[in-house]
Amino acid sequence: MSILCLDVGDKTIGVAVSDPLEIIARGVGQFRRDESEQAKEIEYIRGLISQYGVNKMVVGLPINMGGGEGSQAKKVRSFIDNLSSKINVSVTLADERLSTVTAERVLREARASLSKRRRVRDKIAATVILQNYLDLQRS
Repeated sequence: MSILCLDVGDKTIGVAVSDPLEIIARGVGQFRRDESEQAKEIEYIRGLISQYGVNKMVVGLPINMGGGEGSQAKKVRSFIDNLSSKINVSVTLADERLSTVTAERVLREARASLSKRRRVRDKIAATVILQNYLDLQRS
């Protein structure tokens, strides 16, 4: 079985998945959000769960640098509350502080163009969140 990770933003959701041994995370995509079509988003996520044989989901929770939760964290929690009631997979929230910053740094170091960085940043951020989670589980 695998773990699916979502990096939920206002405009896009980045997606990563672990290998079956839950050691390595890899980005598998990102998709544009349409909050007026949340049912479509949930169906897409259900498809990912089936496609990758997912038994657990990790969702990045945007915690402020001071440790508190702001408005974006409330939006993510609301999304997860709705999603959790429609899937048969346990959902764990993971601190995603600096995941987008790390993703951006990796892409700059790889000399990715600005347009390429925009297209894959959330996928890379989801990969960072999931890899951090996997590493914490093993330690």
